[in-house]
Amino acid sequence: MNVNKQRGGLVLGLILGVLVGLAAALAVAVYVTKVPVPFLNKNATRGTDQDEAEAQRNKNWDPNSTLYGKNPARTAPAQPPGDATTTPPAVAGSVTPAPAPSVPASSPTVVASAPKPGASSATQTARAAPSTTSSDPLGDLARARAAAAPAPAPAPTSSDPFDYFVQAGVFSSQSNADAQRAKLAMLGWEARVSEREQSGRTVFRVRVGPFGKRDDADSLKGKLDGAGIDTTLVRVQR
Repeated sequence: MNVNKQRGGLVLGLILGVLVGLAAALAVAVYVTKVPVPFLNKNATRGTDQDEAEAQRNKNWDPNSTLYGKNPARTAPAQPPGDATTTPPAVAGSVTPAPAPSVPASSPTVVASAPKPGASSATQTARAAPSTTSSDPLGDLARARAAAAPAPAPAPTSSDPFDYFVQAGVFSSQSNADAQRAKLAMLGWEARVSEREQSGRTVFRVRVGPFGKRDDADSLKGKLDGAGIDTTLVRVQR
């Protein structure tokens, strides 16, 4: 019996606690809905006058007003446009500078330079120079060139009608002829290679000359023979 009574008391206590909690929650909810919210009520109860006043403040709002301190500077009213030549009011203690005197522009001064005696004499000499030239400029030019030209070499007194060559060989190939020509060049003599048809085939002749005198050709032939080169003396009609 005692156990059943304890269980019944516990259940009853739980039910009462739940009811009390629900009642408290309901009371809080009713209180919250009935109590006015400050920010919402202010915005809801604002009138047209307040909106106009705030718009006016926003229109005249100065972002630098916090920098002015207790005596904010007032913006000077715009002055109506007047004459541009109006002189601003003089400040006490200031000195107005005097205008600089206008200096008339001076005209450029032309200084005539006197002619120099030396230049005058040089001009007169230059003018007098053409009068001393010859009346035959072409003849003067020819005589000047004749005087500057070297004297012609004397004509040879020999009556020999032939030119003489020292022939250092006749070859059937161009390469052999060039080799012989190079050998003569090493000995200090300039030779020439000439091409000719002989007995139906092409031959290449290596010759040194021409010489106007036979003695010169014979002298060279003797030197080349002494160097071991077989040579032949050839004469050609002039």
